[in-house]
Amino acid sequence: MRPGPVARRTLALVAVLALLMTGACGGGEQAEAHNDTDVMFLQMGLAQIAEGDRIAQAVERRATDPEVRAVATELRGAWRTEAPMMRGWLQVWGKPMTAAPDQKLHAGHGDLHSLREEDFTGLGDLAGAEFDRAATALLLANLHNAMETIRMQAADGAYPQAVELAERMTESRQNQIQRLLRV
Repeated sequence: MRPGPVARRTLALVAVLALLMTGACGGGEQAEAHNDTDVMFLQMGLAQIAEGDRIAQAVERRATDPEVRAVATELRGAWRTEAPMMRGWLQVWGKPMTAAPDQKLHAGHGDLHSLREEDFTGLGDLAGAEFDRAATALLLANLHNAMETIRMQAADGAYPQAVELAERMTESRQNQIQRLLRV
């Protein structure tokens, strides 16, 4: 017995929906189309964003130079968009949000660069132009570390969306670095 027109349309609709859901929900293709560089870029990038945000928050509250404050606000806005996307890809791939410090994957990518805790606590003792200079130096250090990670991704990443993100980040971060260097 052949299905009637309503049953055929229902089966066709179910098949189309299944195909759409597989593509939209990150089926096998999305989960497989990444490499170790993509994972390290996302893990290291999230750590660098968290570190940079600590500095940028202080800058937004305390900087006297409007350009330094503007760059910090711009960075925080970008990070609010980038970080959830980066966490989402790691989650889809079943990867941890942070890289293990002793992970062998660091071998070709360098260590997780980070500022020291005393760098952050030292900002609390500063004010005015002295604070601006120290905070700008910390932002530049954070952005330098981020650029290393971003360049690694742009050169060796396999996941197209993460490579595109790295390329966009390269342009915006270089602009922000140049602006901070002029302060």
